[in-house]
Amino acid sequence: MLMLAQELAHPFSLAYALSTASSVHQLRREAQAGQQCAEAAMALSREQGFPYWLAIGTIRRGWALAAQGQGEKGIAQMHQGLAALRTTETGLLLAEFLALLAEAYGRVGQAEEGLRLFTESLALVDKTGARYYEAEVYRLKGELLLQSGVRSLESAVSPLDSGLQTLDSEVEACFHQALAVARRQQAKSWELRAALSLARLWQHQGKRAAARELLAPLYGWFTEGFDTPDLQDAKALLDELA
Repeated sequence: MLMLAQELAHPFSLAYALSTASSVHQLRREAQAGQQCAEAAMALSREQGFPYWLAIGTIRRGWALAAQGQGEKGIAQMHQGLAALRTTETGLLLAEFLALLAEAYGRVGQAEEGLRLFTESLALVDKTGARYYEAEVYRLKGELLLQSGVRSLESAVSPLDSGLQTLDSEVEACFHQALAVARRQQAKSWELRAALSLARLWQHQGKRAAARELLAPLYGWFTEGFDTPDLQDAKALLDELA
């Protein structure tokens, strides 16, 4: 795609290709490569006056920075890109980008701030009908609920058992919703991530057999991509559960 766009010498097509490449790297959790493509898209977009691709590149670069440990800088850049994007389009990508921003907040220990973004993200999914990221929105919401709730319970002075049960129930509901959406869409990569999150939760609850029964057939479905972090994480968890 990038080769063809460069051969065409058509700047808009190249900006589109670079942005899409950055998206693929983000989905594969390859932050450094995603950052490089995003920065190239941003430079070209500034030069050619493409505000839409500049906004998207800014958001994806911010995610990549946060994923590489530069959380505050990444979050600030994502906010900058989101503000610009809201002036250029109707919101088809906003649900995804709000979820990515929430994920970045989780990385810096601000899960509560991230959780506030999911209400708008899910509302946009329903409003626009752009459901390609819906499963991941629910999964990330569950992860941030878990992060936020565990910290709150650790600081509580009252017994934790009932609070942990309530927390686990809410988190598990998010992971099950993510699984249901992914299965309905036949989106195996989203299904794998949701199953990983749920299997980890079940592992901590002592449901090791159930966790393995959920994850093993799904991992076995894949025939490629074993160098990607998602499949490597699934293999590592299955080894722990063996």
